[in-house]
Amino acid sequence: MKTRIPELRKKQKMSQQELADAVGVTRQTITSIEVGRYTASLELAYKIAHYFGLAIEEVFDFSDIG
Repeated sequence: MKTRIPELRKKQKMSQQELADAVGVTRQTITSIEVGRYTASLELAYKIAHYFGLAIEEVFDFSDIG
């Protein structure tokens, strides 16, 4: 699944660790989501989107899900 997390983090000059701390996961989880190795749970997707003040659909691209 594609995500805008790296772009959103860079706009706010935020590290993966800072985002991980803010949403209660490890830096490795954020890394895995960013590179598409891991799909965030609905709860985590909501937390990340909410952190950036966006809707889930604005952060995650669901177009490749059949």
